[in-house]
Formats: sequence, C-alpha cells, structure tokens
Amino acid sequence: MPNLKTSIKDLRSSKRKTVFNDRLRNRVKKSVKNIKDNVKAGEKDKALESLKNAYKVIDKAAKKNVISKGKASRKKSRLAAQINKLSKNNEQITQKGS
Repeated sequence: MPNLKTSIKDLRSSKRKTVFNDRLRNRVKKSVKNIKDNVKAGEKDKALESLKNAYKVIDKAAKKNVISKGKASRKKSRLAAQINKLSKNNEQITQKGS
C-alpha cells in the first residue's frame, strides 16, 4: 500500500483506468470472436457487417493506447483475410456446382 498522498491518488486513477482498458479489450475480443463465428458458419454478409464494427472498436482501442498500432493493424488485416478467404471458398463451391 502506498504511503505518499500522490501515490495513493495514482493508485486510485490507475485502478479506474484498468477498468476502462479491460472493458475496451473485452469489446475487441468479442468483436473478433463474432467475426470468426460468422466465418465458420459461412455467413459472409453478417461477417462483413461485424467487420465494420470490429474495425471501429479496434481503431478506438489503438487510439487510446489499449493495444498498439501494430497489433491493431495486424488484427484488422487478419480478419479481412479470413473474410476474403470465405468469399473465395464460396466462389469455388458455386463454380464446381455449375
């Protein structure tokens, strides 16, 4: 436990910041999981819609330094690649069927 008055105030503010950061980190995880679930189910339209939301959440997290810019960029890139792969798979299935 801190002894100095300023250290006590710092502890209080860091606890408050931790709560906000955890909340934002969880939003990022949920949005990524939502996209992955949609991709597994093969629902391209829902995945694209949730991709927009995920971009928004990831950018906000990077802006507030909850995650680094590089990590945000990597996450967005990998999510987009998964959705592109899904659309390529759908095209291949339709080509084989016809």
